[in-house]
Amino acid sequence: MLTDRQSASGNDCMIEVRKLNHHITLSDQQLPILSDINLKIAYGESAAIVGRSGSGKTTLLGLMAGLDTAVSGEIWLDGHSLLTISEDERAALRASRVGFVFQSFQLLPALTALENVMLPLELSGVDSAQQRAQDLLKRVGLEQRLQHTPRQLSGGEQQRVAIARAFAVEPKILFADEPTGNLDSQTGNTVAELLMQLNREQGTTLVMVTHDEALADRCDRQFIIEAGHLHERPQGMDA
Repeated sequence: MLTDRQSASGNDCMIEVRKLNHHITLSDQQLPILSDINLKIAYGESAAIVGRSGSGKTTLLGLMAGLDTAVSGEIWLDGHSLLTISEDERAALRASRVGFVFQSFQLLPALTALENVMLPLELSGVDSAQQRAQDLLKRVGLEQRLQHTPRQLSGGEQQRVAIARAFAVEPKILFADEPTGNLDSQTGNTVAELLMQLNREQGTTLVMVTHDEALADRCDRQFIIEAGHLHERPQGMDA
């Protein structure tokens, strides 16, 4: 059973990471990915994680979301220790508190835009799932695309459907992995604005991995991964 607790430091953090280490094994050799990562993100904050390809950004995002388990260290998500609860408990935690936006959109191809957004609402037993999904799609400017399937939508429209789906169940935290990576500059700016607006309006903590420096600059805080180590970067400083 999940039980709430304060973070290790006594502060209320949406995410807290302490002394996190992770590696993969290749040909009986250990390849370090993350080394001694420490991080705190408060409720309602927006944070960007930047770094070169292969630096471990997406690995860290997955660990913080409870999609994988670190080799060592501690991670708390909304007061819950991800390294001491079971996989079923991690899944329940994700279902009740976490939203995801991916670079590849990950919409179900056989479902319409409306049905894609309705699905997590129906799985959560939300009343009036259709009306809420319609309202969210209108909020992201897709009220004329409700019955379109993903292949009938542009990349930017698909990402807006994915954002509406992610915010549908009002998650406490949203993890975004390169949310503008497959989009042109203008469409990426539109998607970035939506993410930041919904972050502010719903008070959702936003943690994203991005190569988009303009998007990173819009976040409250920025972190950079270099050689497996995480450092906070002052606002406005280029990578």
